[in-house]
Amino acid sequence: MKLNKQIILALVIMVLISALYRVMPGRPLGFAPQIAIALFSGSLFSSNKKYSFLLPILSLFISDLMYQVLYVNGLTTIQGFYSGQLENYILIAATTVFGFSLQSAKPSKFILSFLSAPTAYFLVSNFLVWAQGGGYHHPITITGLTQTMVDGLPFYPYSLVSTMVFGALLFGSFRVLVPKFKAI
Repeated sequence: MKLNKQIILALVIMVLISALYRVMPGRPLGFAPQIAIALFSGSLFSSNKKYSFLLPILSLFISDLMYQVLYVNGLTTIQGFYSGQLENYILIAATTVFGFSLQSAKPSKFILSFLSAPTAYFLVSNFLVWAQGGGYHHPITITGLTQTMVDGLPFYPYSLVSTMVFGALLFGSFRVLVPKFKAI
C-alpha cells in the first residue's frame, strides 16, 4: 500500500485527536486517545501491518513532542519525553493488534476490543513498572506486584472511558469524512 488519501486522512485525524486531548484543561490522568488510535489504525490498515503499527507510534511521538514544547516553554509541568517512553511506545503499538478484528461493523467486536486493549495495556504496563524496580518502591514480591496494580487502578477506568470516547470519535469521523475526502 502506497501513501494515499486514506492514509493521509487517517494520520490527520489521529494527530488532531491527539492534539485535542493535549489541550483539554483538567483532564484526568489516564484519559488519553492513544489506545483508541492504535485500535483505529489496526482496523484501518490490517492488510498492511507496517502502517497499522507506524501510525499510532507516529501520532504518539507527535503528541509527546507537542507536550515537550509546552513543558520547555513553562506551559505544563508534564514532560513530553520521559523514562519508560520506549516501553510505552511498544505497548501502544502492541494494542494495535486488537484493532485487526474491527473491519466488520459488529458492535460486539468493538466492545470486546475497546475493553480488552486498555485492560491488556493496564496489566502489562503496571507489571513492567513493578518488574523494573518495584513500582513506587514496592518490593519485587507478589505483595509488591499487587500493590503496584492497586496503585494503577485510579487510571484504569479513565483508560476504558477514553478508549470508548476517542474510539467513537475516530471511527465515526473517519466514516463521515471518507466519502467527502474521496471527492477531493
